[in-house]
Amino acid sequence: MTAKPPALFTMSPELVPRLYPEPLMRRLTAVLDIDPAGAVQRFEGPEADAALSQAEVIVSGWGSARFDEALLERAPRLRAILHTAGSIKWHVSPLAWERGIAVSSSVGANALPVAEYTLGSILLAGKGIFTQREDFRARRSFTLGLIHEGVGNFGRVVGIVGASRIGRRLIELLRPFDFQVLLSDPHVDAAEADRLGVRLVELDDLMAASDVVTVHAPALPETDDLIDAKRLAAMRDGAVLINTARGSLVNTDALTAELESGRISAIIDVTEPEPLPTESVLYDLPNVFLTPHTAGSHGNELARMGLFMVEEAERFIAGEPLVHTIDRDSLWKQA
Repeated sequence: MTAKPPALFTMSPELVPRLYPEPLMRRLTAVLDIDPAGAVQRFEGPEADAALSQAEVIVSGWGSARFDEALLERAPRLRAILHTAGSIKWHVSPLAWERGIAVSSSVGANALPVAEYTLGSILLAGKGIFTQREDFRARRSFTLGLIHEGVGNFGRVVGIVGASRIGRRLIELLRPFDFQVLLSDPHVDAAEADRLGVRLVELDDLMAASDVVTVHAPALPETDDLIDAKRLAAMRDGAVLINTARGSLVNTDALTAELESGRISAIIDVTEPEPLPTESVLYDLPNVFLTPHTAGSHGNELARMGLFMVEEAERFIAGEPLVHTIDRDSLWKQA
């Protein structure tokens, strides 16, 4: 039997059993020579130097050491980085790709619950659930009726800002429903939009035409305040803004002003700053549904992220191409 390649964990130690519960850990240790109890956040000292000098695979996650040039120089035999988390953009030096080290990430697994959270939010918002809940809570009675102006999901226009992994997964999830789906993304052309089954429009047109605007673009210098006061003002009366991307994409002051007016509503999982100051009115407005960065993987969903990297480790040992590799050339436009 071929010897298992030496491997190391770097992440917050308490995450290891959550990302790799026992069944997954058995599979991982079957193909890698890795210590389940040996996760560190920094590689420091002579023992770490010795381990790095032999390591062929590093399994990383939230709280990991940064793979800068100094660390990579200490790991001359390193052949693969398996990152059990979302974005890896700020964690890995370009030297990794220059050395031919395979860099793989569970970012695709983390996209799934975000898209699911967004789908649920769209459906509930379309039914007017959040405002009806507040009204019912105040009145504690209701009159059964079928006429609710502005409520319902039939033919509703959903505008998706950004054809990221999450944006694309959301497009798939929306297909069984009777929505009209618009997309704005400067990196998508008309032919690709046709393949995705959406109508490609400019962002300003999307903001004005959509009943629901959901943000899935990456946080880049050029997307800072992408949804600014002008674009928020262009939204239809009664429209809903959903942000599960990054808080920096939406101008907080402008959004707060629109929400205080009561003209639009919002479902917000990420903010700028994060968390918001305790005195922010967004905690209390009835037309705001505010959650604490919960759309991504939590609880048992973390094991799916571990599964993605266990399967990559198995492919690596079998000499098969990795499926979730990160392309250095497109890394700049990822979250």
